[in-house]
Amino acid sequence: QVQLVESGGGLVQPGGSLRLSCAASGSIFNFNDMGWYRQAPGKESELVATITNTGYTNYADSLKGRFTISRGNAKNTVYLQMNSLKPEDTALYYCYAFISTTERTYWGQGTQVTVSS
Repeated sequence: QVQLVESGGGLVQPGGSLRLSCAASGSIFNFNDMGWYRQAPGKESELVATITNTGYTNYADSLKGRFTISRGNAKNTVYLQMNSLKPEDTALYYCYAFISTTERTYWGQGTQVTVSS
């Protein structure tokens, strides 16, 4: 069983920064892809960023330049550095991890990010 646990969310003023973390525990596998989605109140979930186990990254076009995704050395942790935060970045951010050999995707419970003055 794999569990993903996010941390690092909170309340931040516009223009501020936050760093989210997502750590996998349990039966650790070599995840192929890890990444982040977010869901704002009343809106559909949207992709934020993804990163492969070789370091290839992909971002939502609207977030390029402000958000940076990275993986830990052990490859079972993923981070999201968020800079120049805006009120519209307010959402529940949750991470995922994908294993290609089993074609299974695991999801975390999410961490709330609120950008407000």
